[in-house]
Amino acid sequence: MDTFLNVQILQICVFNFEKHIHFLQFYIYCHPCQMTQHKTCNGLVDPKSRKKRQMMTEKTTDTYALITGASQGLGKYFAIELAERKYHTILVALPGENIDHVADMCRINGRKSVIYETDLTNKQNILELTKWVNDHFELSILVNNAGLGGTRSFVDSDVDYIDNIIQLNITALALITHQLLPNLLKQRHGYILNVSSMASFSPIGYKTVYPASKKFVQSFTLGLNQELKNSNVFASVVHPGPMKTNQSVTQRIENQGWIGRLGLMSPEMVAKKTIYNLLKKKPLILLGWSNRINWLLLVLTPRNIKLPLLTRAVKREIVATKKPIK
Repeated sequence: MDTFLNVQILQICVFNFEKHIHFLQFYIYCHPCQMTQHKTCNGLVDPKSRKKRQMMTEKTTDTYALITGASQGLGKYFAIELAERKYHTILVALPGENIDHVADMCRINGRKSVIYETDLTNKQNILELTKWVNDHFELSILVNNAGLGGTRSFVDSDVDYIDNIIQLNITALALITHQLLPNLLKQRHGYILNVSSMASFSPIGYKTVYPASKKFVQSFTLGLNQELKNSNVFASVVHPGPMKTNQSVTQRIENQGWIGRLGLMSPEMVAKKTIYNLLKKKPLILLGWSNRINWLLLVLTPRNIKLPLLTRAVKREIVATKKPIK
């Protein structure tokens, strides 16, 4: 039955292809794929181009990269990847999340790694963090990775659940970027990486707030990229698909069935490919051919088909975890 459903969606996409050709043109613009002897289309560098990658990283010896949500999952691997590329790191995480362990992993080849523990859903905490960074460090890369999701019916959600998603995914990201941008502009080269999600490309029932917040991240980043076009700072947004970042997320992915597993990648691979594309100045990053196909399905499939399909998959997750649905 799942295979039949996939075929039906693909047929609909082909039928609507000509009407949506501008989406394809935009996609090709954001993801040029030129097969050469030294590059692969998925953004990985083969051994022959390792020397070029080393030259790229050696320029960043004395600069810092700040990563929010750095204690686990994708944030942890962003930090490790940037340390391997010879950046010093500033790791931001909630208190009590064993961020020291990640810092030790980043202190390779003489790299420095400092930690800052705080709750980014609090505005005053954000201002204190950014002041501390601006007072003590020269910042070349900002990675706004910290985010919050979840699956539950909107009517059953409490106020704190809704507010925390908005504060962390939207407010914190915008304020941190605003406060640290002057620091980035002072450097020879600056990069801003904001983490969105494949969920940003469609509304989803029982995830009503999360996809909307990630849509903001996409719009905000691409708009900022245009503002910074004539500066030394480049802004990029990545849309990861599902990742098994911890036991809870892994269980949620499994409960959603085949739709939840489409485009599944490890956080380590997502981090490597994302940083590579960030430094290549790709404004909108989609990772792997499966996620690019998913993107096409999301933009080409009629809304009255894709919304019920996605919502049923998420509803299956709630049923599996025995959460009430109204």
